[in-house]
Amino acid sequence: VVTGDKGMMVTEYAPYGVIGAITPTTNPTSTIINNSIAILSAGNAVVFNVHPSAKNVSVENVKLINRAAVSAGGPPNLVTCVAVPTLESAQALMQHPDVRVLLVTGGPGVVKEALRTPKKAITAGPGNPPAVVDQTADIAKAAKAIVDGAAFDNNIICVDEKTTIVVDTVADRLIQHMTAVGAYRLKEHELKRLERVIFKEMGQPNKPGIIDGRFVGKDAAVILNEIGVSVPPEVKLVIAEVPTEHSLVWTEQMMPVMPVVRVKDVDTAIDLAVRSEHGFRHTASIHSTNVDTITRMARAMNCSIFVANGSNVAGLGSEGEGYTSFSIASPTGEGLTKPRTFSRERRVSVIGALRIV
Repeated sequence: VVTGDKGMMVTEYAPYGVIGAITPTTNPTSTIINNSIAILSAGNAVVFNVHPSAKNVSVENVKLINRAAVSAGGPPNLVTCVAVPTLESAQALMQHPDVRVLLVTGGPGVVKEALRTPKKAITAGPGNPPAVVDQTADIAKAAKAIVDGAAFDNNIICVDEKTTIVVDTVADRLIQHMTAVGAYRLKEHELKRLERVIFKEMGQPNKPGIIDGRFVGKDAAVILNEIGVSVPPEVKLVIAEVPTEHSLVWTEQMMPVMPVVRVKDVDTAIDLAVRSEHGFRHTASIHSTNVDTITRMARAMNCSIFVANGSNVAGLGSEGEGYTSFSIASPTGEGLTKPRTFSRERRVSVIGALRIV
């Protein structure tokens, strides 16, 4: 509310109506729950076209949400989903005249498809988050944060750390601390075997490869077992020291396999972080006690989420401040989606009246 000599102005936030949402296979339940809370809080309804590989769990999820909404006094079927989702049903949802806004969480292909429509599209695309460690960092704290973050939900969350880039003078200490808190360090011959297992196709130098989807989200022990390595149950992350140009650095793996790259100084680390993130502007992190370095990297990355001295999931409110979102709309600029993301701003002006002072 704004009042002045010429009257009063009120800004209110209204729902759009029906939101069409597309969700990924990697974290379907959490995305549907989080999206539903935000969309319904803004007064909308939502229709999901989920990934076909996650249709059964997604249908059950939608049923649970509807039961919760009705038990709280809401009308039925505010949250619905396509029973047999396909590419064709996704396209039909995007083109439906009653769908006012699209919310798309997924890879670059589906994001581009949504942006081709004339509708307002809120798109949450891929990420390849780098974690930089410089010579001023608390190394033990950094090691635990990176291992915990990269292993969170077996690395299927897009914000999870995908690459560690460490200044050479502290690299040995960092790796030692990482192995002490749940990481298994691959030997060179083990890395060669693992490459043949987890990649359908290795990328060219400084280019992403194609991951074998069978190992996405699998436990570290399951992946290591494929190359004949047995580990104790406390191992939750696989780490491998690799050169800058290795495919693991440039690929969003979405499994608990973390490349570690040594560089000569923090400027080189930040430069590699920017390049390997591919301009997705999703998430990045740094472990440093130098405020100028933290600021320089934050500006260079220009991401929706930037974390200093913590796990990347702290940027989602876990072990950090702020609200949680599982649709990080970097391509279209909304960032962490929230109820206001799904609201229309409407203004009412009353001229010459309703100012009472």
